[in-house]
Amino acid sequence: MDTFLENRWMVQPNHANSLGTTHGGNVLKWMDEIGAMSAMRFSGLDCVTARMDKVDFKRPIPVGETALIQAYVYETGHTSIRVRLRAFREDPRTGETELTTESYSIYVAIDENREPTAVPELTVSTDRGEKLRQTALDADAH
Repeated sequence: MDTFLENRWMVQPNHANSLGTTHGGNVLKWMDEIGAMSAMRFSGLDCVTARMDKVDFKRPIPVGETALIQAYVYETGHTSIRVRLRAFREDPRTGETELTTESYSIYVAIDENREPTAVPELTVSTDRGEKLRQTALDADAH
């Protein structure tokens, strides 16, 4: 199943810090939300955040631009799902994007008792999916 998801948020003044750019906490929240959605789409189960690996904030996202967040599953364990997360600033007029933030997160699938439960094995059936997976594995190794 294709777990690549993306979502956009128009950056408003209420999302901003005193410098007129998106507060890092908002970017993390948006990344975590879409990461969990990707994990849930993959597993068909409720998933909770277990860990966000190193988060690199490379550039700000100014008020008036769009925060574009992308997520996809690239590796699984017995109950865990690893998701690559990338945020971009996007000019809403031109669609031009620039990478601003990236991270790797781990979600754990839970059952109706909120206990960890097994997830399916990840299979990648498209060239695009394999390229995304390999890129994430290579970058996560560093």
